[in-house]
Amino acid sequence: MPNLLVVPFKQSYKAPIKQALRDYIHSSTDLHPDAFKWDMHRWDTLREESRGIAPHVDQIDKMISYHAQLVFILTKLPTDIKLEIAYAPVFSSSATLPITLRNLAFERAAVLFNLGALYSQLASTEDRSSQEGIKQATKYYQQSAGTFNYLRTTALDKLDILQDEENIPLDLNKAFVESIELAMVAQAQECAWQKAAVMDHLKNLLVARLAMKVSSLYRESAEIIKQASPSIKHLFPSDWLAHIETKQFHFAAVAHFRKSIDEGESNNYGAELGRLYAAQAEAQKGYDVARRGNVAATVFKDVEALLKKVQADTTRAERDNDLIYHQDVPSTATLAAISEVPVAPLTVPPGLKNPQSAVGDDGVILGDMPGWGAGEAINIYNDHKQELMRERIIDAAQMLNDDVNDALRALNLPASIDALERPIGLPPSLLQKAEDVRLDDGPARIEEALENVERLADHNTRLLDEAMDILDGEASEDEAARANRELTHKAARYRKILTEAQASDELVRRKWDDAETGVRTLCWDEADLEMVVPSSTIAPPNSSCSTNPGAETTKKHARALRSLLESLSDLMAERNQCVLRAQRVAEHDDDVRLRILRVAAGLGLWADVTPALFDDISTAELGKYDIYIQAVEGGREMQAGLLEDVNAQNKLFLQSRKEDTSIKEREQALQALDMAYHHYEEITRNLSEGLKFYNDLAGILAQFKEACKAWSLQRSRELPSSPLANSLQGMSLGAQSSAEEDAPTRRKPAATPVRAKAKPSQRLPSLNSSEWESEDLPPPPPRSAKKRK
Repeated sequence: MPNLLVVPFKQSYKAPIKQALRDYIHSSTDLHPDAFKWDMHRWDTLREESRGIAPHVDQIDKMISYHAQLVFILTKLPTDIKLEIAYAPVFSSSATLPITLRNLAFERAAVLFNLGALYSQLASTEDRSSQEGIKQATKYYQQSAGTFNYLRTTALDKLDILQDEENIPLDLNKAFVESIELAMVAQAQECAWQKAAVMDHLKNLLVARLAMKVSSLYRESAEIIKQASPSIKHLFPSDWLAHIETKQFHFAAVAHFRKSIDEGESNNYGAELGRLYAAQAEAQKGYDVARRGNVAATVFKDVEALLKKVQADTTRAERDNDLIYHQDVPSTATLAAISEVPVAPLTVPPGLKNPQSAVGDDGVILGDMPGWGAGEAINIYNDHKQELMRERIIDAAQMLNDDVNDALRALNLPASIDALERPIGLPPSLLQKAEDVRLDDGPARIEEALENVERLADHNTRLLDEAMDILDGEASEDEAARANRELTHKAARYRKILTEAQASDELVRRKWDDAETGVRTLCWDEADLEMVVPSSTIAPPNSSCSTNPGAETTKKHARALRSLLESLSDLMAERNQCVLRAQRVAEHDDDVRLRILRVAAGLGLWADVTPALFDDISTAELGKYDIYIQAVEGGREMQAGLLEDVNAQNKLFLQSRKEDTSIKEREQALQALDMAYHHYEEITRNLSEGLKFYNDLAGILAQFKEACKAWSLQRSRELPSSPLANSLQGMSLGAQSSAEEDAPTRRKPAATPVRAKAKPSQRLPSLNSSEWESEDLPPPPPRSAKKRK
């Protein structure tokens, strides 16, 4: 039985690489999957070849070559292409369920772990009784340690960034990997010590220094395990830590024992005995740990034999010193430390440090595909552009326009001067508004939109109910082992959002009930519309028939007020034109795409192209919208001044106008029709927002439902007697068909839907994006990958 540790493989499982890659190319790029048939086949073949379950030297090149391809693939693809990758935890039994993640960085990390394990297994098969065998074993242990070091310092850093810490498999935790790394370095140093002490018969002092370095490395490995969390400690076999601690004390004892021989040869008999006391203490510790820890028989026999040898030499040295030399014996605490000599440092295989050299003659996989980082940078830019357009330009302009309309309605303008200037007939502005409503077939348009909003709300509710039915079924199957708390929390948030949205829908419907009569009146013919607006008895201000002494003053204030209203109207029209120009620029904004692709093409083939590399380009391109933002903001102060002037002038106008009930009745009628038009605009805008809101939410809930189905299917595999597995197969197709029939045709939302900001009583609610959880939801891990604390 070997007296050195061996790291087993993380058992891997077949992955549907070809289908996942085909689906990703089809759904996420403008390329055709058939153009990458060779790449799909090559990737699948390399993975299968590197999954060998028996240690063989030929596996080294295969695994290094596959790792090199993964490094390159990760420059072309995001980590999540919906490819489910499964590995069992190391040291687990065959009955342990694998951990499944949709993460290519997980695949790379697992391949590196298994390469480090392969080197350790190959080292254990070498004949360490021969010069060549022990040299090769040392080399393999150095390469094993180097591989684990590369995994810890390079691959795991990217896995930490891309994967939530709680979802990272514990056997890929940095503390776990570093402990194994140090154990492999210690075993390489032990092999070097064995060659120096047993085969080369080097001087005792040098052998002592080599042994002390072995002990130091084992101690570091053991300390990491002892300081790790309980969940990390329990991953190791029960005798692993005991083995390492036994070796730590064993080689500390060897170092003192060899130093004692060196002291005796130098006639330092007191120091010799002091070293023997130290060696005996260390050997006793190792013996006690080995006896309690159930270590391998060879390890126990080694430390037992060492303890007996040290005890015998101690007895002999005590007798000689007592009878012959009479030298003072230093205490163990006062002994000088034995300097350590490392001769077998870790070695990172060249194919890992330079992946390009390990690809082989066939070339790289996905070499003709543009890097995902450039495409993602373009998507991020487009998202930022849309957000900037919506918040800083479109919404900002709409809010300023709403402020004008609200202020004028509060002042009964322009109805009050329309009633004075045109005592009979209808003002042109009102006629234009009525025509707009008639051409839109306003009432019918609103009724149809209300029905569509209600239908989509019901569809979203049905999607969420179906998802909850799946979760409830899982819960009833195995309440004690239930692991869907995260999904049920998401469902509760979605339910709350739906409830709030439906309350807003009801508010819009009530607004329509209140405004319907006025909007339908606007659809009447001009002659019928004139009948609902009474004529005033006062002569118009421009008429020569006016005999009112204050008429001239009223006329003066009316003209001034009309001029201010025209200035406000011009300002709003100019602002609306600014918004239209910005929208036209955004629609034809292809410069950033060309710039990013040009820069990406100039980077090296193996460059890790991330979206952050293009932040400068994105910032510069977004800067061209500053002129429109400034134009919108620049009108804010001017608008505030005009509204102040309107308010002051309106007071003068009202004070100068004679009391006339017919004018007031006409004003009220014109104001009611003007208010009906503004309600019509507001309601149609609300309904448009609602339709987009529910369409986007339907895509999110459909994703959520699929995640719930995947979860329950996984659980049903754990519980094969469950009838859930049979029922879910039919449910999946049926529910999906129903969702496709009920949901209106729409594009899949690119980002979390957020309703436009609005006044609480006038629009649908604005919800924070953090409430949505709209990212793609991977299927839940099996029991072995449940959230760990």
